[in-house]
Amino acid sequence: MRFWEIFLIGVGLSMDAFAVSITLGLSAKNPKIIEILIPGIYFGFFQALMPLIGYFGGTYFARYVQSLEHWVAFVLLGFIGGKMIKDSFSKDEEKTDTHPFQFMKMLLLAIATSIDALAVGVTFAFFKLNIFTAILIIGLTTFCISTAGVKTGIIFGTKFKSKAEFVGGAILVLIGVKILIEHFL
Repeated sequence: MRFWEIFLIGVGLSMDAFAVSITLGLSAKNPKIIEILIPGIYFGFFQALMPLIGYFGGTYFARYVQSLEHWVAFVLLGFIGGKMIKDSFSKDEEKTDTHPFQFMKMLLLAIATSIDALAVGVTFAFFKLNIFTAILIIGLTTFCISTAGVKTGIIFGTKFKSKAEFVGGAILVLIGVKILIEHFL
């Protein structure tokens, strides 16, 4: 498998992370540079970790996870998106959870957006490739795309502050629904 093929796989895998990163940027308030990089770090790490687990875990493990991956992603994205929608109706002074880059939230989002990469790792086991090079390409691609997503969200969030958190939450819920519907089609 060539570099550009792995790169395109990385781009495809990072699309959910990109959409979620935009929502994080929408709800960020004056983020520091490190905060803009946090989603890229989480999403890039997990998009690299999951193919590695799939590669070494084999088909048995992947079949087990694949039967549940759509439900896990749906529940995690729905929960976090629903909370963002609920928080969007609170007055600013009443909000206690305004930081979009909290550890547990980022961990759940990273897992939800990277479960599909596990199956990619299983398919990598059938190709003659260096798995460590492949996961490095996928991880760096996801990092860059996710960071660009956060920045995009920040730009739009600054212009549309009052509705940004609601829109971000709705996008997360819709991504979860999309994943669930795609599984059943």
